[in-house]
Amino acid sequence: MSLTQPSGLELNKPRAGILAHGQCGHERLSILNHDKGCLIAGVDEAGRGPLIGSVVAAAVILDPLHPIEGLDDSKKLSAKKREYLYTQITSNSVCWAIAEATHEEIDHLNILQASLLAMQRAVYALGILPQYVLIDGNRCPDLSYPTRAIVGGDRLESSISAASILAKVFRDRQMHILHQQYPDYGFDAHKGYPTSAHLSALRQLGALPEHRRSYRPVRDVLAESMR
Repeated sequence: MSLTQPSGLELNKPRAGILAHGQCGHERLSILNHDKGCLIAGVDEAGRGPLIGSVVAAAVILDPLHPIEGLDDSKKLSAKKREYLYTQITSNSVCWAIAEATHEEIDHLNILQASLLAMQRAVYALGILPQYVLIDGNRCPDLSYPTRAIVGGDRLESSISAASILAKVFRDRQMHILHQQYPDYGFDAHKGYPTSAHLSALRQLGALPEHRRSYRPVRDVLAESMR
């Protein structure tokens, strides 16, 4: 599926939306190539449900010579465990990348297409070309590699679990930064999801520039403010 590029957004720039990336040294990669291991990238996103901020995606190629214990669906792990595994993944994977689609892009494209865009960016930000890509969910982004979508893949495939952890930790960190800017909204607690506390703050304090205008609670607050 091709992603339509809305006017005014620089979606076609090679580095657009890339947040972080890294890879192992050439010596380890040479060993993997010698062993003829298949370089499989797992991909997942975080942040489809929140009313504010970017949707973040990660792509990870795990190193079979350096297995990481404890990988699981990020939602099943404590914040402390996710932070620990984030360090393990970024230190021991063959390569990894994190990318985003911004709140403006979400409003222009819709959240599904923005999520696919973030995944696409994350895969293309990998420093090493994957031979196969596994995507969490039932839709695949437009990629020039063989891909497979797996519903519940963050529980079934370790590479997708690793990607889900990177995406979740990075997006939570974004919310902590937003909390420092706007402490009255409570982003450190609800991470932008439509909890009663967030909806209450939204109604009392109004929508922020980072809020997703295409989401109904935000749209309703903006409409009310115009009356």
